[in-house]
Amino acid sequence: MRTITTTSGTKIPLDDGEPDLLAILEALFHEITAKRELERSYEDLMREINHLIGQMSQEEANAYFAESLFLNQVKYENDKLESYMRKLGKK
Repeated sequence: MRTITTTSGTKIPLDDGEPDLLAILEALFHEITAKRELERSYEDLMREINHLIGQMSQEEANAYFAESLFLNQVKYENDKLESYMRKLGKK
C-alpha cells in the first residue's frame, strides 16, 4: 500500500491508490491543530496540505479534490437545511 507522509513523518495510507479524505483530515488535525494546541495559522495548514498534495500523482490529487468538493457540498447543504429548520422553528 502506497503512503504519503506529513512534514513530521506521519504516514497516511492511500486506499487503493486514492487518498482517504478522512485519514488526511485526521492527520492534518493531529499534525497542525492538536500538536500546536490550536496555535496555527492559515499558512501553516496550507503548507502542510500542499506538502501532502505534492506527493500525490495527478490522478490521486484529482480524486482527493473530487472527494473534498463532495464533502464540502454535503456540509454546505446540511448547514443550509439547519438554518432553514431553525427559521421554521421560530415561526
